[in-house]
Amino acid sequence: MDAKYQDLPHVVIVGSGFGGLNAARSLAKAPVRVTLVDRHNYHLFVPLLYQVATAGVSPDEIAYPLHAIFRGQKNLEIRLADVGSIDYAGKKLVTSAGDIPYDALILSAGSATNLFGMEAALDHALQLKDLEDAERVRNHILQQVELASQESDAEARCARLTFVIVGGGPTGVEISGALSELVRLVLDRDYHLDPADFKILLVEATGRLLEQFSPFLAGKTESALHKKGVEIRLNAHVTGFDGYNVTLKDGESIPARTLIWAAGVKANPLAGAAGSPTARQGRVKVLPTLQTPEHPEIFAIGDAAYIEQRGQMLPMLAQVAIQGGRHAARNVVRFLAGQPLQPFVYHDPGTLATIGRNQAVAHIAGLDLWGFPAWFVWVVVHIYQLIGHRNRILVMIEWIRDYLFYNSAVLIISKWEDRLDDAQTK
Repeated sequence: MDAKYQDLPHVVIVGSGFGGLNAARSLAKAPVRVTLVDRHNYHLFVPLLYQVATAGVSPDEIAYPLHAIFRGQKNLEIRLADVGSIDYAGKKLVTSAGDIPYDALILSAGSATNLFGMEAALDHALQLKDLEDAERVRNHILQQVELASQESDAEARCARLTFVIVGGGPTGVEISGALSELVRLVLDRDYHLDPADFKILLVEATGRLLEQFSPFLAGKTESALHKKGVEIRLNAHVTGFDGYNVTLKDGESIPARTLIWAAGVKANPLAGAAGSPTARQGRVKVLPTLQTPEHPEIFAIGDAAYIEQRGQMLPMLAQVAIQGGRHAARNVVRFLAGQPLQPFVYHDPGTLATIGRNQAVAHIAGLDLWGFPAWFVWVVVHIYQLIGHRNRILVMIEWIRDYLFYNSAVLIISKWEDRLDDAQTK
């Protein structure tokens, strides 16, 4: 960073997700110096993690280096570090790379998996929060298919080919649909396994899928998944998983080697370090200006912030974080200049969820869309929101290729001996 920025007020941003990225960009021409702190050196397009997990796209196609994103922003530096705590009195962020003083702090630390008291399941279940998780899910799925093709015992083979997804929200629906297509259109062709041995089971604790959508769209989603061969269990609660069997609250035991937990998220534990009371999902209660009540120099956005508008909690969605990041940046500049701050008002652009090829649901501008029209909107929106022209082009090419030729990259990226040992000892 140029020396001319060193004497400017220091704004520290924690997290390079949608909120942090947009906050940092919005401060490019502000009279401040910015430090962006993250444990990774890339921005991750989280909505497409499930595509990596189901071999639809490669990891580098949904991640973009932070240094490339901010190459032209002269008032910003990037610090790779884990954040430990916040020193409120000293106005310092305590990190693994040393203390970082701040004049204003923006917390955009994202979310963590919400296990709803099922923490013991983490020992054997798979989750989907970052690139490492997505690669682990993909490797595990492909490994189970590989081992099933060598299995002579019918029951053991079916257990390896049974995939249980917990959570009927957008993530669970998207994984289920994509996994069904991977199994039916690619793996079945490559491994010549009996299609009847494959089982994809979507388990939801409530009475319907996609609660944030209308009952009509939830019904369309359920029908589309049924046609793809996904078995849906509503009002079903998973109570345990030991790596061999998934246990439901009613006592049923389902032989399976795979459980993917997509039942919900909560705020990153760092949100609790903001020094303000937390609400549902561990989110920090903020003022309408996105400031924390006890420490007005600290702002919380995205999944870290609990905000109500029109009597409803704002959802943990990318668009909330994007708009919140931009608004927090503007308010930070006002705060440092001693000017009045403006309340944050979220403008809902709509909600989307894909079910697979030619299948999606959407609620946009008060209209419910489903099938191919919703899927086309979903494709356009996700291509547009990817960072970098290269990633947009590569993902578009991947999707066109898969759409025409049903050809996914089913590479297992890890040592075979380790995988085989792990699978046999679980």
